[in-house]
Amino acid sequence: MEIVPFIPTPEDVPASPTSDVGHYEQFSPARKRFPKIAAASQRRDNRYYFSDGSCILQVGNTLFNVHRSRLSQDASSFTTLFTLPQGDIPEEGTSDERPIVLQGDTPDEFRNFLWSLYALPHDIMMARSSQMDLNRLVDVAKVANKYSFRSTESWALDAIQKYIEKKPSPLFSPVSPGLHFSLNPPASSLPDSKAQISRLIRLAQTCGHQRLLDTMVSLLRQLMSTSLHYSYLAMTLADELDLRELRGLAYLEVLQRAVFYSVRDRDGETLVGGEIQETPDGFERLVVSPMQQHRLLSGHFRLCKIWEKLRGAPLTFEHSPSCGTNWNQHACTQNWVDFWKERTRADGLLSLDSANVLGRLTFILKEFERWGSVTYMHQDCKVVAKRAIHEKIKSIQESLPDYFYEGGEYLSCTK
Repeated sequence: MEIVPFIPTPEDVPASPTSDVGHYEQFSPARKRFPKIAAASQRRDNRYYFSDGSCILQVGNTLFNVHRSRLSQDASSFTTLFTLPQGDIPEEGTSDERPIVLQGDTPDEFRNFLWSLYALPHDIMMARSSQMDLNRLVDVAKVANKYSFRSTESWALDAIQKYIEKKPSPLFSPVSPGLHFSLNPPASSLPDSKAQISRLIRLAQTCGHQRLLDTMVSLLRQLMSTSLHYSYLAMTLADELDLRELRGLAYLEVLQRAVFYSVRDRDGETLVGGEIQETPDGFERLVVSPMQQHRLLSGHFRLCKIWEKLRGAPLTFEHSPSCGTNWNQHACTQNWVDFWKERTRADGLLSLDSANVLGRLTFILKEFERWGSVTYMHQDCKVVAKRAIHEKIKSIQESLPDYFYEGGEYLSCTK
């Protein structure tokens, strides 16, 4: 669980009258030594260095002196750590010179976690109120997950979830402490907003909290339509965390909204992934990684191929039983085919990119809903045909991630 005590090397161990090497070999070879921070650079934490503490921990250059009984609760990883045999060396955690060194946390994160172990009732109540410090609870959940404080982790995640689900959402409130998103964010606030969203999504994924993950993914999907920055963030997070549904939607959003370039596209010029510039013709120019460019081009090609099939062959459906008994089924079918051919050539549809299959099918659906001159198509068959369009849209939405992958043919152009 990444709780790694500081293990001295031969240089740290006083010379033995017989053999320095023999003395060093008493230590477990499986234990890894981390660089020792000079005592002069260490500082005691102002809040969580108790005079009656029984365990000194070092996080970064900060020393915490807390109580083993607090760290051992909730069947945490510290319980196991405290039972490990120390051999002949002085026990770690008993002095500032020999603290237990924790790796991978920041002093602020660990300080916020210790707050959860020592919080008083009114502090806990405040954490459930509209004035809660969301950043603190994120730290609590993250560190609790790392060191297996299961009930503490669950409590923090549930508190975060309830806070985010409040109506009206505090995420869009200018007085929300610790976290603030906007549906129309100024450019100066984008870096902070993107970092906060990323942190919450990564936390939910790490802790396996599906409800929080679904909530944050839904929020990011809303924000994608407001700024290409969020679309790129969604695309990158989906690749990193293997978020299948978000991946398909994010890649499609970038494909439809931006002219994209790989970081390798400019001769000798270093481009930064996620950088956005406006082109002379008004398009947004997005810099993506070579892998993302490959996936975008592959997705464009595959979606274009899907549309070519749909354009040439109208969706099929089963005629209703009444159509075959008291109606001219051939005329019903011919009316549907004529409608499909006519609408797939409409100017409104052709104004959409050929890879925008969902947009084109939605256009056809709207045209069908207001199509009032279908004298020779049975009414029940109209319902079935409309359902077929809905089902095709849903099928493509669900399979979007499968269009954006490496390999196979793809168009050698952007947009």
